[in-house]
Amino acid sequence: MITRKLIKKMLRYFFQGLLYIAPVTITIWSLYVIFGWVDGLLISFIDELLKVHIPGLGILVLLVLITLIGALGSTIIFKPLMSFFDQLFVKAPLIKIIYTSVKDLVSAFVGQKRRFNEPVLVKIGKGYELEKIGFITSKDLKFLGVSDQKVAVYLPHSYAWSGNLFIVPIENIKPLDASATEVMKFIISAGVTNLDTVYDEK
Repeated sequence: MITRKLIKKMLRYFFQGLLYIAPVTITIWSLYVIFGWVDGLLISFIDELLKVHIPGLGILVLLVLITLIGALGSTIIFKPLMSFFDQLFVKAPLIKIIYTSVKDLVSAFVGQKRRFNEPVLVKIGKGYELEKIGFITSKDLKFLGVSDQKVAVYLPHSYAWSGNLFIVPIENIKPLDASATEVMKFIISAGVTNLDTVYDEK
């Protein structure tokens, strides 16, 4: 006979199983989708060239090409060429907006001048105890006519790859002595993920 206690126990086991399976399943599925999309960028051309289909070869060729471009881009021969195209895109109307925005965004994560490496606690408004976690992206806002007593802070959204940019007074900011990577993970997971042992990335 099915009792109420048995049903509760079964439900508890179900949700416990969901807790075990969901993160693994979603992670594998996400990797599969990303892998398939990236691999598909060149795989049709490679299949036609080699007359044979080799799964994963598209992503391998793409990684090699990107690495090769990165290596050649720093050489004496290709550096002027890269600079020429950079200046060309920067001066082109409309293209300039897209190109510079994407370039700055990528540089913020993987470039030499990373921007999301200064996690801070931001006090929202006066007289309130409400605070948000964000990252300082720019300390010099003179080109906007903004006082040097204010900085630009990016506040990411939880469970999303978006956020908002705020201009915040320096006195409303408190630096966080924690890993920028762990802080970002903490924000995106809405505080569900615990911060690992604090360490300094700088």
